[in-house]
Amino acid sequence: MLPINRVKQALKAGQPVYGTMLVESASTAYVMMLAHAGYDFVFIDMEHGVYDLGVVAEMIRVARLTGLTPLVRIPDLAYDLVARTLDAGAMGIMLPRVETVEQAQTLVRYAKYPPEGVRGAAAGRGHTDYRGAAPRDLVRHMNEHTLVILQIEREAAVQRIDDLFAVPGVDAGLIGPFDLTISLGVESVTAPEVESAIARVLDAAQRAGVACGIHSSDPQQTAVWRARGMTLLMSGSDAQFFSAGARQALAAMRQDHPRSSSPVDATGEPGAV
Repeated sequence: MLPINRVKQALKAGQPVYGTMLVESASTAYVMMLAHAGYDFVFIDMEHGVYDLGVVAEMIRVARLTGLTPLVRIPDLAYDLVARTLDAGAMGIMLPRVETVEQAQTLVRYAKYPPEGVRGAAAGRGHTDYRGAAPRDLVRHMNEHTLVILQIEREAAVQRIDDLFAVPGVDAGLIGPFDLTISLGVESVTAPEVESAIARVLDAAQRAGVACGIHSSDPQQTAVWRARGMTLLMSGSDAQFFSAGARQALAAMRQDHPRSSSPVDATGEPGAV
């Protein structure tokens, strides 16, 4: 039996799902840790991350085995990136830097089998857990359960947001507030212009019946947008968690102890031992 996409089912039902992103760690053990921590999904980042497809495929396999829904942010709109990543077992694809309806339509075509798209079929791969599937079953199941996500991080996308969300086969829009801030030409992700743009995207998603989400470095900010109706919710990354955890542990060890006792001076450069 082909596995269902629980994240896509939850989003279609209007239920929130929670995830994070991998950008540095290639450890499959870390993927298992996220599953055991209770995350619903993990995004493996091929745009800014350090991964090639072989590493991505290994992390996808472990995610599927542990019940963690594996999603991938591809670096660009290319058929081989979409098809090979989905064949490896990714249960959803996100395209960054979306600006046009044509980009959204092409992403859907690449991600779906005929008649909805042009994806070529291979049955005994990661997306079937190497079990294979009859042609009709493969097409029906994958077209239903593959999650297609547009990343909304450019002013041009916000201006065309109703048209983007009207593209058949688009399941969700996920806002990248950092890039959106740069695109809008403002200084802070908390600027009123950014909040207004995000609200505009959320309103359009709700009108279109498309899931809307955000990836924020601040989990409290993510919770604010959840309360306003977002359901595809992400915070942080492996790099952020490692850095924050390391700083927290170091601060606890240094409690009530002079900073100058460290072999690293206040500038962060190695000092004399």
